[in-house]
Formats: sequence, C-alpha cells, structure tokens
Amino acid sequence: MTRFAAPIAEQIWDMKYRLKQADGTALDETVESTWRRIAQSLAEVEAEPAKWEKKFYGALEDFRFLPAGRITAGAGTDRSVTLFNCFVMGTIPDTMAGIFDMLKEAALTMQQGGGIGYDFSTIRPRGAIVHGVAADASGPLSFMDVWDAMCRTIMSAGSRRGAMMATMRCDHPDVEQFIEAKSDPARLRMFNMSVLVSDAFMEAVKADGPWELTFGDKVYKTVEARDLWNRIMKSTYDYAEPGVIFIDRINEMNNLAYCETIAATNPCGEQPLPPYGACLLGSINFARLVAEPFEAGAKLDEEALDDLVATAVRMMDNVVDASRFPLPEQAAEAAAKRRIGLGVTGLADALLMVGERYGSEEAATVTEAWMKRIARSAYLASADLADEKGAFPLFDAEPYLASGTMQQMDEDVRAAIAEKGIRNALLTSVAPTGTISLYAGNVSSGIEPVFAFAYSRKVLQKDGSRTEEEVVDYALQLYREKYGEDADLPEHFVNAQTLAPMDHVRMQAAAQKWVDSSISKTINVPADIDFDAFKDVYMEAYETGCKGCTTYRPNDVTGSVLSVSEKPESTPAEQPVLVEETGEGAEVVYMSEPLDRPQTLEGNTYKLKWPDSEHAIYITINDLLMNGQRRPFEIFINSKNMEHFAWTVALTRMISAVFRRGGDVSFVVEELKAVFDPRGGAWIKGKYIPSMLAAIGGVIETHLVAIGFLDGEGSGLKTDPQAQVVQMDSRPKKSCSSCGSYDLRMVEGCMTCANCGYSKCG
Repeated sequence: MTRFAAPIAEQIWDMKYRLKQADGTALDETVESTWRRIAQSLAEVEAEPAKWEKKFYGALEDFRFLPAGRITAGAGTDRSVTLFNCFVMGTIPDTMAGIFDMLKEAALTMQQGGGIGYDFSTIRPRGAIVHGVAADASGPLSFMDVWDAMCRTIMSAGSRRGAMMATMRCDHPDVEQFIEAKSDPARLRMFNMSVLVSDAFMEAVKADGPWELTFGDKVYKTVEARDLWNRIMKSTYDYAEPGVIFIDRINEMNNLAYCETIAATNPCGEQPLPPYGACLLGSINFARLVAEPFEAGAKLDEEALDDLVATAVRMMDNVVDASRFPLPEQAAEAAAKRRIGLGVTGLADALLMVGERYGSEEAATVTEAWMKRIARSAYLASADLADEKGAFPLFDAEPYLASGTMQQMDEDVRAAIAEKGIRNALLTSVAPTGTISLYAGNVSSGIEPVFAFAYSRKVLQKDGSRTEEEVVDYALQLYREKYGEDADLPEHFVNAQTLAPMDHVRMQAAAQKWVDSSISKTINVPADIDFDAFKDVYMEAYETGCKGCTTYRPNDVTGSVLSVSEKPESTPAEQPVLVEETGEGAEVVYMSEPLDRPQTLEGNTYKLKWPDSEHAIYITINDLLMNGQRRPFEIFINSKNMEHFAWTVALTRMISAVFRRGGDVSFVVEELKAVFDPRGGAWIKGKYIPSMLAAIGGVIETHLVAIGFLDGEGSGLKTDPQAQVVQMDSRPKKSCSSCGSYDLRMVEGCMTCANCGYSKCG
C-alpha cells in the first residue's frame, strides 16, 4: 500500500528526493528507505545513534515533519552539496576587484545548490567619481546585470536554476532605477528584488516629508518620501516587484542584534541573514496533526505537536554539523550561531479541518496560538539541547534575552534560557514549501491559503513535451473520503481566489508574532484592485508588525504562474480548475531525470575558422530522436590550439549538461550570441560577429534550425543580439594569437607583438 496521498507526490519523490545512482538505478527502494536514510544520517552525531534514528524516523513517517528538499535529497549521500537552503553572501566591497570576488563566491554557492541574497546598497551610485581611473561609476544596477547573466549559466543542484535576491536601501541614490528595473521584461529575471524600507522613511511617507538619497556622506538628491513610496507601489502594482522589507523591524527584533546587522534576505524572503549567513529549513505539517478532522471535536493534537517540534529541532541542529558548505566563511558563520528555520506547512488545510475560515479574525487567533505553541516548544527544546551539548558559541545571555523577540517570550522560556543557554540562536521561519507540500500529498503550502482545491498542473517531460495532471488539495480529498464525492462543501472552504487582500495581511501578522526570522508569504490581489487600496495593503502590513510584504497582481510582464481557466461541466462550482503556466519568471517543474544517452547518436560537425587564429575550431553536435523530433543532446568543441583547451572543455561540459536536462534549451544560443569580446570581434561572411563565443552560439543556432528545433535564426529567443560597431577601421586589426592584444607591428620582417613579444618567426 502506497504512503503517498496523490500520484504527483510519488512523482515528486521519485524525481527530486529519491536517491539514485548515476545511471538512474534507484538506491532508495521506497519512501520509507528515504526516511531511513535521512534518520540514520542525522543520528550519526548522537551519543546513542540507534535511539535517535528511531525517533527521527518516527518524525519523518507519514510526512509529519518535512525537512527541506536539500536535506531530503542530500542527507546520507556522498554528494558534494549543501543541506542548507538559504545564503546571504558577504558584503560587496565598493571596488572592482571586490565586486568580482563576490561574483565568484556567488557562482560557487549556486553550483552547490544554494539560493543567495545580496545587498547592492554598498556599491556607489551611477555617475559617482571613481578616483584613480578618471571615470564615473556605472552603478549597482550594471553589476546586477552581470550577476543575472552568471545565474543564467549555472544550474543549481537538482533541476532548477539558481535563485537570487537583490536588496537596496530606500536612501540609496540609485533606488529609483532599482525600483523600475523589472519594467523591462527581459532584465534581471533571475533576481527577486526588494527595497529595504526604514522606519524613518515610513514616518516621512506618513508625514509627506522630504527624503534624502545619500551615499557615504554625500547627499545626491532630495525627493518627496511619499512620491518615492508611490513609485515603489506603482512598480509592484504593475510588475509584481520590488517587494518591501521593513529592515529596521528585522534588526530590532533579531535575537542576535548584539553581534550582527542584517541587510539582505534569501531569495524567498523568509530568512533575513547577516553577511555569509546560512539557514536550513524544515516544516511541521499541520495537516497531519489534526485529530478528528471535519468532526465537531476536531482540534490540533498539541501534545503530538510539542513532541514533534522537539525532535525536529534536534534533527535540524544535527544538520548544521552534517552539511557541507560552498565557502569556509559560511561554515564558520553557521557554526558560530547554529541558526535553524523550523516552519510550518498545511496551515490552511488544518484550519479547514477544525472548521475555521482562513483570513477571519477567529482563524488568525487560532493561527497565533498554534505558532506560539511551536515557538515555545522549539525554544525549550533548544535550551535542553544547550544543557546537553552546549550553547551556540556567540551566546551572551544578557543581550540575547533583551532582544525584541525574547522580550515577548513567556517567563518560563526566558528562565530556561537564562539557566541553560540556548543551542540555536534563531529557530523559526516559514518557507514557501511549494515542492515539499506536493510531496506530502498536496497540502496547502506554508501559511498560504489553499490556492485552488483542484487544478491541472503542466508537467515537463524529458522529451520536452508537457502533460497535464489533476491535483486535488489534501483537505478536500480527505473531506470527500469522509462525506462522499458529491458532498457540498462548507462555507469556510475558501481559497486564494475569494479572499480579500486584508485577510492575507491578518494571517501573516498573526503568524509573524511568533516567528523569530520571517515569513515567505504572497498576498494575491485581483487584477482590477484600486491603486489606493493596493497601497493600503502595504501600510497595513507595516502597521500590524509584518517584517516584509510581497503582493502578486496578474500583469503582462510576469504573467500568472497559476491562472483560473474555464470550468468543465463535471467540476463542482466550489472547485475552480487552474492551469500552471510556464512563462518567463515561472518555475518549470521537471518531472524526469536527465536524458539517457543511447549507444549511437546522429549529429553534424561544423568547422569554424576565426580570423587571425592559426587553428580552426570543430564543433560536433549530436542529437536525440524523440517522438519523431530531433533535439540536441551533446556538444563537443575541439581545437588544436591548446590556448583554447580549458574553456572549450568547460563549454562542452556545461552546454551538454543543459542539453541533457531536456526542455527548451534555446537560451544557450541567446547567451552565447550576446557575448562581446572587448578586444573586438570579426567579420565573417559579411556579418560582424562580436566574439568567438558568439560565433559558437551562431553555429549552435544554425544546427537547431537545420534539425527543426528552431524555426529560424533568432526564432524562439527573447532577443537576437546584434553588435553595435563604433569607430571601426576599414581594415580589421589583427590580434596577437598569444595574448590577444592589438599591438602587432612589423619587426625585422616579421609581425611581432609589442605587448608580449610573441613572433611567428620565433
């Protein structure tokens, strides 16, 4: 008998979390094997591993505790991946060398599967003087474009590309350009963006006062605070970004305010973190903890909750020691504070089971009580762990207990920490839990309402095709099993389509009171919401104690990840049907392993002769035939010129890896064709090609057109990059084949490089 409540749950497990060999052979025979692998791995550091393995397995069983995907997929394997979900990178220095050092660290972190956040407020504004080079600064937005391009080329561990968060202070001189950056539908698509809003700014907005934009000690511009606020609101009204982070509240409430300052969050916003901060995530599944669901006596099993929370805290604390880290600075930061992010999922389903309408004042009261119960249990468990294993190294009782969060804690919790210390500096966070909620049987995700009680989900298969599968909410499925398929739904069965925006805010504020980090929450608003009413949502979030606010209003730029479609006749009126779309900005769900390589493949080899290069480059592209359609499977780039060896090998491996993931791979062409060599490009067959990499991109595009994967040159791409040639001589200059400089001159009858001394004559 399967443990899975829905077919999609088993598919998610098989694709994302089931341990397999490189050839696809499953090592986890069942989901119980997965639970056993995780429990055994996290119990290894215990003095009594057998005892705790049994306890950990019991927490995982029946999807009651859901470690985040990194832990579920990586614990107990020999994979070189991090088990942490969230990273905020180091403070970006305001120097060219420092900026690109940070870029390298970002690439290394995303390579191991971590989502990252950066505060770009530390980079001087556009037009500021750069001393020593007689130039003006290009500003933080230009460097964000570089980060965005890097992220596009790196596939994070698993099947999704890396995710990034960019923040900027509301007083930075370039904040207006930051606010409007997403109005360009092709720009910064790999970033989520949020403005760091201070209390002083919010007071200036309410008072309709002036606001200075500064960097260092210089005031660059003075604006009206309300005008700037309206620009933020208008952008997120039109383009769903930027979000708003109430940064002063975050730092004021932070347990570690005495030893860290926070200026950025992870990509989804639930983890405000200091430089090199990292946090792992896990969720208590409320939907599995309701006794007598949909009955008159339905209630949350609080004793079971207390025990589960204590076990989960211990498991997550052990992850700190079990995980690998992309950077030593991240490992040191995690060890010093032992931060964890225990959250919840299935809240909306659980409220349905106990008869509460999500968004009502009664539901908010229940939510606050449940979240307080989790916070109490987590802090008491961490204090007991400190008594057993020691407090986190930077623990200092007096300032810790004086922090904003700890001042509202019950006195018995404060007394326990004063006596024993605490093992984990921060303990609670609410993540979006999109994938793990599906894995748990399609329970409602995080603290979000049920988006739809039934919908059709488009699933990307390995051959690039998409199939549709109906997905039914866990609570609805349980209700029908109890009362019949045709039973009328009670009035409190509400979903995101019927909720007022202020209902969302009420629920977020109720949960935030007992979450020491933050909450990933999207407030869905109707497309026709009045702009003033839209602004009221953000002001209400600020006034009611939220740490941030993110809304989503359907728009032409980002589209709609889930959208209501026409209801078929067989579907009850209470059950809207939704279709998951996969436009730019939406997450594509890959429900398959990488494409397997057959013994033989068809392909073509192309010769590319780059001017001034002694040796040609040969590009071989092999294709896979699937459903009667050829699609690229692998690429080999070869040249006798050893100077090209390293980058051609790297390019071969990266592009082949992208091809083998399936789906739409035309972005490879776009990225390569957009590369411009600062030394200049070359004229080939009457067309200016901006770099050798762009020429390779052109060859790949030619091949994709030839096999019918693309309709024509530039087809399927957001842009067809074209070089802009400025002040070019009528005769193209030759570059040195050794160092690439353009200082070739005739010396004793032979072309010689004045830069490096290379000469064809020896």
